Amino acid sequence: MSGGSWGELALAGGEPVLGSLAPVDWPRTTDADRAAVLSVLDSNLLVSDRTNGVTAVERLERSWADYLGVRHCVGVSNGTTAIELALLAHGVGPGDEVVVPALTFVATAMAVVHVGATPVYADVHPVTYTMTAESLAAEITERTKAVVPVHLHGLSADLAAIGEVARRHGCVVIEDAAQAQGARYRGVPSGASGNTATFSLQMTKNLPTCGEGGLVVTDDERVADRIVQLRQFGETIRADRPRRYVSHRLGFNAKLNNVQAAYTVSQLERFDEYHAARRANVEAFLSRLRHLDGLICPSEPDGYEHAWHILRFAVDFERLLPGVETGAARNLLMRALRAEGMPATRYQMMPLPEQPALRALCHQTPASWPVTQDVVDRSFTLQQRHLPPDAGPLLQSFADAVEKVWSQPKVLQGLAEGAVR
Repeated sequence: MSGGSWGELALAGGEPVLGSLAPVDWPRTTDADRAAVLSVLDSNLLVSDRTNGVTAVERLERSWADYLGVRHCVGVSNGTTAIELALLAHGVGPGDEVVVPALTFVATAMAVVHVGATPVYADVHPVTYTMTAESLAAEITERTKAVVPVHLHGLSADLAAIGEVARRHGCVVIEDAAQAQGARYRGVPSGASGNTATFSLQMTKNLPTCGEGGLVVTDDERVADRIVQLRQFGETIRADRPRRYVSHRLGFNAKLNNVQAAYTVSQLERFDEYHAARRANVEAFLSRLRHLDGLICPSEPDGYEHAWHILRFAVDFERLLPGVETGAARNLLMRALRAEGMPATRYQMMPLPEQPALRALCHQTPASWPVTQDVVDRSFTLQQRHLPPDAGPLLQSFADAVEKVWSQPKVLQGLAEGAVR
C-alpha cells in the first residue's frame, strides 16, 4: 500500500491496520531453556555460594567474559545492583559526585544515590540520545569521582570522547550497558572497552533471564574480587575450602541464582542468531519510514553497531501538525498509532533529574539538559515487539500503520482542533 490507497484512520472510525495491539512475545523460551532450568532444579544446586562443583552462575560468568573478550565477569542480582557494586568497588561513596545522562532509566541515578554519592546530570546528543563529552566536561567539579555513560536503547555512547574527558579529570568510567548486549563501538563489543561495565539480564533485555539478573565485567582483578565480596556479605568464598563466614567488608546479599544463570547460558547459545535477525528486521522496518516528512528515525552512526533494544522516534511537530502544542500533538499521534495496532509508548515521561524521587537531590536547573527535555517532549518509542527473530512481518505491519497515519495530516489536524474545541 501507499499514500492514497490507505483507508480512513482507525482513530477517526476506520479499520485498523492490525486488529489489536500486538502482544509482547519476549523472551522466547525454548525446550533447551526449559531443560537448562530443570537441570539446575534436579541438581538442587540452586544458589551460587556453594563450593561443590561448577555452578551455572560460574558458567554464565565465564561464557559472557569469553564472548566479550574480557578477563572477569561477576553475576549479581540485577542491573541496578550491578551499577551500585561497580561504584563501590571503585571507591565511590559519600561526598563524591557521579555524572550520569539526563536521559536514561531511573536506576542509573538511583544506584549513585544508594552508595551515598550525588548524581549530576549531563545532556545528551539530539540524534544518538547518549551523553555528550561537551556536556560531561561542563558538569565536572573537584568532587567528581566517576562518570556513568549509558548506552541507551542499545547504542553505545561516544566512549573515546567521554573517556578523554574522564582521564583529563581523573574520573573512573563505569559503563551502563544494561540495554546494549550485542552493541559495538569502533568494532569493540559494549563492555569490552577496558572500563568496568554493567549489564542487565532483566527479561525485557536482548540477552534475558527468566526474571531479574545482572553482570559486571572488568579487566581489573582487584575490582572483580571486590564485587565478588560485595555480592556475598563481604565474604571470600573459595572452591578449595569450606565457607568460613568471615566478612572482610560491608557487603550485600546480591547474588544471581543458578536457575536464572542457566536460563541465560541457554539463551546465549542463540544470541548471535537473534541479534543478526533483529538487525535485518529493524533495518527493513526503518527503510520504510525514513522518507516520511517530519519523522526522525533512530540511526546508526558510522563506527557504531546498534543492538536495537528500544526504537525511539522523534517528530518535527511543526511540520506534521503546525500550530498544535507539542504535548498534545505527541499524544494525538501516539493515540493514532495505537489505534492502528502499533504500541507506541513514551518510556521516559520527564528528564531523569525531574523524577520526584530525585528532584530534591539535584542542584542544577533545567537549562543543563535542554536537549533531553526536547527529546522527551517530541518522541515516542517502540519496545519489545521487535526483539524476536521472526518479528519482520509484524514490523512491516507497523510500517503500514506509520505510513497510514503520516498520509493523513489534515485528518490529524482536524482531530487536534476538535480536541481543542
